Amino acid sequence: MKAVAIYAHGGPEQLRLQDDFPDPVVREGDVLVRTRATSINYHDVFTRRGMPGIVYPFPVIMGMDVAGEIVEVGPGVANWKVGDRVLVDPSTRAEPDHVKDESNGGLAELHVARWHQLIKLPDDVSFEDAAALPVAYGTALRMVHTIGHVSAGERVLILGASGGVGVCAVQLAKLYGAEVIAAGSSDEKGERLLALGADHFINYSREDFEKAIHARYGRPGRKRPDAGVDVVINYTGGDTWVPSIRSLKHGGRLLTCGATAGFDPKEDIRHIWTFERQILGANGWAREDLIELLELVRSGRLKILLDRVLPLSQTAEAFRLLEDREVFGKVIVTP
Repeated sequence: MKAVAIYAHGGPEQLRLQDDFPDPVVREGDVLVRTRATSINYHDVFTRRGMPGIVYPFPVIMGMDVAGEIVEVGPGVANWKVGDRVLVDPSTRAEPDHVKDESNGGLAELHVARWHQLIKLPDDVSFEDAAALPVAYGTALRMVHTIGHVSAGERVLILGASGGVGVCAVQLAKLYGAEVIAAGSSDEKGERLLALGADHFINYSREDFEKAIHARYGRPGRKRPDAGVDVVINYTGGDTWVPSIRSLKHGGRLLTCGATAGFDPKEDIRHIWTFERQILGANGWAREDLIELLELVRSGRLKILLDRVLPLSQTAEAFRLLEDREVFGKVIVTP
C-alpha cells in the first residue's frame, strides 16, 4: 500500500513516501479501514522529531485521526460490516489504556483498528470534517467544557486561537456564552477569528497580550478582584506561561493541554497563591466527547475549519504548514 513512514527521528527529510509498504495484518477483533482522510497534529510533529522517554519500533506511520470505510472485518467482530463509514477513536486502541504512541496511523491507504475504536460516521458528515475531530476538537471540548466549565458571562483569552484546538475553543466558548478574546500572529487570522465569533483579537506578534488584557480589563491586584480575565486557554507553554497567569483575575483558571513552545517555563508561584488562581490540565478526550462533537457538527452549531486538504504525496508540506504556523484550522491529508 501507499504510505508515508519515518525510519528515524529528525526533520522533514525523514518523511518517506513509498508505494510498497506492507499492508496491515487483520487479527481477531480488528477491522481494516480504507483511509479517506487523516489530519496532522503537533503530536505527529513531536513523533517525527522524537519524544523523550518514548522508543519507537521503526518504521512508524503517523496520523492519529482517521476517518474512512471498512474494507475487511476480522474474526470476532460483530455489528460492523464492509462499507460502513467510520471515525476511529485513537484514544481507545488498547482499551482501557490510552493509544500507544508507536501505533501506526492514518498516513497510509489502509489502517487497522480495534472494533471498539469505531464510531459510526453519519452520511452528512464528510470524511475530511470527521478527521479533524478527535485530537484537536476532542481536546478543545474537554478543556473548555469538561475540565474548564466555561460559562456565560466569563472572559476567556485563547492563545494560538487560529490552530486546530483554538478555532474549536473559540466556537465552544461562544456557545457557552463567554466573551472571547482570541490571540494570534497576524491580522489576517484576526479577521477570520472575529468572523468566527471572537469578540476581540490581540495580535501578539506586535503586541504584548498581558498588557493588552490589563489595558482592557484592568491589572489584577488585591483591591481589584474583578480585573483581568476569568480563563486563559494556553496549549503553548514556553514564554507565554507566566504572562498567562498574570492575565487572570482573582480565582481565575489557566487551562492547558499541551506545550508546543516549551514544557518547562519559568514559574513564579506567588502569582498563583496570592490571587488563588487555578491551573487545570486536560488530557485527550472521552468517547462521549466525540459523539457530542459529531452532533454539534451535524446541527450546524460547530464549524470544522479546514485550512486545506492535501494528497498523501504532499505530507511534507502539511507538516511544514503546521510547524511554520501558517494554518487556520486543520490540515487534512487524503491518502
